[in-house]
Amino acid sequence: MTSRHTHLDTLAVSMMVALCAAWGLQSVAIKFAMAEAPPIFQAAVRSIGASLLVLFWARLRGQNLFSRDGSLWPGLWAGVLFGVEFLLLYSGLNYTSASRAILFLYTSPFVVALGVHLLVPGEQLDRIQAVGLVCAFSGVAVVFADGLSLPTYDQMFGDALILLAAVFWGATTILIRASRLSVIPASKTLFYQLAVSALILPPASLLVGESWPQAPLDLAPVTWLAIVYQVVGIAFISYFCWFWLIGRYPAGRLAAFSFLTPLFGIIAGALLLDEPVTLKLLAAFLLVALGIRLVNRTSCKRRTDRKEAAPLEEERSSSSGASS
Repeated sequence: MTSRHTHLDTLAVSMMVALCAAWGLQSVAIKFAMAEAPPIFQAAVRSIGASLLVLFWARLRGQNLFSRDGSLWPGLWAGVLFGVEFLLLYSGLNYTSASRAILFLYTSPFVVALGVHLLVPGEQLDRIQAVGLVCAFSGVAVVFADGLSLPTYDQMFGDALILLAAVFWGATTILIRASRLSVIPASKTLFYQLAVSALILPPASLLVGESWPQAPLDLAPVTWLAIVYQVVGIAFISYFCWFWLIGRYPAGRLAAFSFLTPLFGIIAGALLLDEPVTLKLLAAFLLVALGIRLVNRTSCKRRTDRKEAAPLEEERSSSSGASS
């Protein structure tokens, strides 16, 4: 059985910061590749390539990804949610700006917080932690405020698609945390996501009229580098770590860290694309950091419960020692 934690330790925090930095760089990689490879096509290649990597990894470790363990139906549903999420996300980017898209996409932690609060025992957030979520989201809103002009009808349609993508992202996390997917190996959970989305995304790319590259060798090296980063760094390594974390730590507290992703994306854009960085970024980081700190605080009730439980555990240990 998977070991469960009631709070985030140093390992979880370090992994989440690293994951957010990797996901922030992903947006830059997509921009680099879009000149030659359309977005949904990139997502399809990513899912197909990463599926093969997960299969290879599982074979090396002697894991059977096709064993019967009661996870088939939640796994298939998680894969559908995962695939539809990216389909909505990339379709929405055709109608709305990147600033608006990333703001609406990172409403997902609210979906996760509400879902685990209702469906996962022991992961309820209190009022101060809810305020922390709002605070972290405000930090993201501050840094993207300049790009939030009054929307056109096209932008409103794109915003709606992105908001739906956020709901599907949050629903995927909730399903994994509340189902048997949280106790099976992370490699199998990831394989469900990638394999099902690999079936959904290629025909979706063709249906929306994307023009695929004529030959792989026609792509520039920087395009290949961007795609390989998405396949290996994002869809294989980072998602593997993410699903491993979901199975062991409170999903709502993990989701709060995702507010760092767009801020890391801005830093990556500044370093690699010469995009400007303003004082708003510092203010945003402070708000997000405060929000994450509030979400991951230990409530007074939980501290009291642990203090009351400690003497009982010591008494049980002493009794066990005496009886032996």
